[in-house]
Amino acid sequence: MGDIDLSSLKDALNSECPAFPQLKSLDLEGISDIIKAGKVKNVIVMAGAGISTAAGIPDFRSPQSGIYDNLEEYNLPFPLAVFSIDYFHIDPSPFFKVAKRLYRPDAKPTLTHYFFRLLTEKHLLKRLYTQVRRAYCVQLSHQNVDGLERLAGIDDTVVVEAHGTFNTGHCVKCKKLYDFEYMKNLILDDKIPKCTDKDCNDVVKPDIVFFGEKLPQKFFASRGDFDVCDLLIIIGTSLTVTPFSLMVDQVRSGVPRLYINRDVSEIGFNGIPWDDPKNKSDVVFRGDADIGVTKLAELLGWKDELLELKRKTDAQLGESKSTRAASTSNTGSSK
Repeated sequence: MGDIDLSSLKDALNSECPAFPQLKSLDLEGISDIIKAGKVKNVIVMAGAGISTAAGIPDFRSPQSGIYDNLEEYNLPFPLAVFSIDYFHIDPSPFFKVAKRLYRPDAKPTLTHYFFRLLTEKHLLKRLYTQVRRAYCVQLSHQNVDGLERLAGIDDTVVVEAHGTFNTGHCVKCKKLYDFEYMKNLILDDKIPKCTDKDCNDVVKPDIVFFGEKLPQKFFASRGDFDVCDLLIIIGTSLTVTPFSLMVDQVRSGVPRLYINRDVSEIGFNGIPWDDPKNKSDVVFRGDADIGVTKLAELLGWKDELLELKRKTDAQLGESKSTRAASTSNTGSSK
């Protein structure tokens, strides 16, 4: 057998993967330049609870929610037991009480959600991963089953709810399927959702992923997207929960990564030293998600389009809510 030409082998392997753009500057201008130049085709977004704070939905740990600081009233063995599947089987009531306290009926998508919508309309968004374990109650914030991504008009096919969804639930015993409305109405009435099967009557658990449970299959089925990703946007998350946090290492070495968050930490399996002089592909914007995407949209020439999209869609959502309220009122008065 002849000697292997390592240089030729490396060239062959690299030729199978799409090229990724090089940044001229490690700032939002550098990111906007490669997008405007048409060098970005497959954007992957990793979004956390921080993108929804502007909608009036505080992160679970934020001082504004008051939830994390008041967990002692539930006599939990440790604070995050409220999201532990083992403790849920022992006592599900703390979880449902927290769910009710985070209810926000008037929440609307933020500028960040609409920025994602623009990415889809411009055929740039490959996948949107949402981290909802601590922000799951975002989905309790509406009069219907739609989460903020859906309300913003983002197609379900590009969204991967990494930690599950509140849109559906299953009986923990017989596995009977239940919809969002069934669970929501009982939760808001201070009741634990129970299976309606007379031979069961066990607890109905929302399909979010608790600590101690496996992630949904779609999370793993979509991981191949990272092979073609040419821009990774990480936004509104401190990336403290695995395996979601490890996804930052799934893109090819050298692919531009934009991290928008109030607090920036060294993330990834080995940590990412953002201030390393050798860094050529990682950009950090320290600040709120909406401020970051608005600045980026302005650099891209999309700001007016972004603001108009939010204004128009928010108005449509308001009209839809008024119509539902009128319908409910008419139904009640006719009884």
